[in-house]
Amino acid sequence: MNILIVDDELALLEALQQTIASEGHQVDIAAHGREGRDLATSRHYDLLILDWMLPGCSGLELCQQLRMQGDSTPVLFLTAKDTLDDRVMGLDAGADDYIVKPFELRELLARVRALLRRSQAIAASISTVEPSRPAMHPEIDLDYSSRLAYRNHRAIELSEKETDLLLYFLENHGQVLSHQQIYAALWGEDNSPNSNVLAALIRLLRRKITLKNEEQLIHTVYGRGYRFGSKRDRGSGQTHTRL
Repeated sequence: MNILIVDDELALLEALQQTIASEGHQVDIAAHGREGRDLATSRHYDLLILDWMLPGCSGLELCQQLRMQGDSTPVLFLTAKDTLDDRVMGLDAGADDYIVKPFELRELLARVRALLRRSQAIAASISTVEPSRPAMHPEIDLDYSSRLAYRNHRAIELSEKETDLLLYFLENHGQVLSHQQIYAALWGEDNSPNSNVLAALIRLLRRKITLKNEEQLIHTVYGRGYRFGSKRDRGSGQTHTRL
């Protein structure tokens, strides 16, 4: 597998290159954001490992630029930022997972293996519904192929992972879905990301599909998971929504 690491901490960069290369991967490195951007846009990679803060072009900006170009290469952020707002910002830019500095190399390798498995099996990690077929609900429609949702005549642009999550919710509306079920549907049985990633992804999708004057559709069912739906298809079980 081809992997690109972009980090301006040279000692860490070299250590990561040696460690990941020892697993049998081809590893390119860059210590500057623009250099990383040039490599990422000119070569094929199976995984990008990006430091959040970089000179010239931040990892966040680089990830955003790649996603805008239609590049879906998995991105793992190395970051000291770990608030919920930071995670939401990173997911909104298109990140797939995080590892917070300082970290153990064995944890990093586990994240790398999980994301590479996801990269190989992405088609099988989502619903078997044909991607070109719109998924519909009385309150919201989803065009999977274009990554656009529609609610009250407005178009909502979604990231790849937001699209996968909304599709899974639409196919199971009214049902309570556990964290484990959502992880398996979006990342695969063995590819679960950092536990904070799902909470941030839920929060981000809520913000996008629900304006202040609209009914909330994603509900937290404490101790059980999440339920998607309006009042008309609400099942049993006490719910509470957090924005």
